[in-house]
Amino acid sequence: MRISSRNARFQQWQALLTNRNKRQRAGEFLVQGVRPITIAVDQGWPIRALLYDAQRPLTRWAEDILHRAGGEHVSMSRELLAELGEKEEAAPELIAVLEMPADDLDRIEVRHDFLGLVFDRPSGPGNIGSIIRSADAFGADGLIVTGHAADVYDPRSVRASTGSLFALPSVRVPSQREVMTWIDRERDRGKPVVVVGTDEKGEAELFDFDLTRPTLLLIGNETSGLSAAWRELADHLISIPMTGSASSLNAANAATTVLYEARRQRLLAARH
Repeated sequence: MRISSRNARFQQWQALLTNRNKRQRAGEFLVQGVRPITIAVDQGWPIRALLYDAQRPLTRWAEDILHRAGGEHVSMSRELLAELGEKEEAAPELIAVLEMPADDLDRIEVRHDFLGLVFDRPSGPGNIGSIIRSADAFGADGLIVTGHAADVYDPRSVRASTGSLFALPSVRVPSQREVMTWIDRERDRGKPVVVVGTDEKGEAELFDFDLTRPTLLLIGNETSGLSAAWRELADHLISIPMTGSASSLNAANAATTVLYEARRQRLLAARH
């Protein structure tokens, strides 16, 4: 198939960049970049379409992706591809249209060494992507986004995750209730998950708290922190010790710090 004008199909894909409701109704989103597309294909994500530049020879990488991936293959004029790639000059070589997975908490496996992360009402899609990247890097099992929040599949979140979105289950749920129902079910199955929130007035400092147990970490909204409901549900609240004039950390930085400490403690415990 070839598209050379701003027809209805092109406009549908263009709307995925800016319109969350249309992304949700279509159940799809756009991805660009060698690493993210490669990881998505390697991880077996359903690809609905691959859009490529009709005016230039494909690299070996692009040919391999087109050969390995399913979905429709669509050649497109360079100008239109550049619009979908949100670039004023060079068009990306490939853009993938991916199917959204179900927002099902059972996508996140709870094992004896479980490490999960909740991001409560995030307002910045870039922070969501950055936290997904850190969670993937430090061995977390999944990310849960709760409440009225920015979208995991916003292009800014997808870009900031640098492909980790396709390696780490990331699930959106309306509130803390769905999460705690899931956690209680896992506890009934013999997995003693402890729910740990971060707060500047926590009962213990991060480095003094045992994060080697099955743990669900809570990170609050960038401006207002954890909601009152999550504070009430947390088994423990811990603080990140800081010096200097800063009163708090960016949410993504705070999450990365806690995830790193959890990873450090678990590696140390495994060595001993």
